[in-house]
Amino acid sequence: MTDEKRESAGTEGPGGHQESEARSPLPTINFATFIFSLNSSALVQLGMMEDPTSGEQAKNLPLAKQTIDLLSMLEEKTRGNLDADEAAMLKNILYDLRIHYVKETG
Repeated sequence: MTDEKRESAGTEGPGGHQESEARSPLPTINFATFIFSLNSSALVQLGMMEDPTSGEQAKNLPLAKQTIDLLSMLEEKTRGNLDADEAAMLKNILYDLRIHYVKETG
């Protein structure tokens, strides 16, 4: 197979399924995208967003609390190592998630 054909053929993913090159590229991994990913997961778990895999909204408050606690641990463990924008972003996300969680469990 030529290099050109290899590049256009796609790659074999888990389970032997062909993965299309046409899929949208994944975002660059950095601290902000990691935190936004956890935030999105918590919003799905709080029932505030549709689950991207099922398209349904469902609450899972124990899992939401665990995700919020994980973000809180990251805030504590990275204190002093984040730039001002990263620290503010994490602080604001945690504040919003905690408010939503209290409203849901209150």
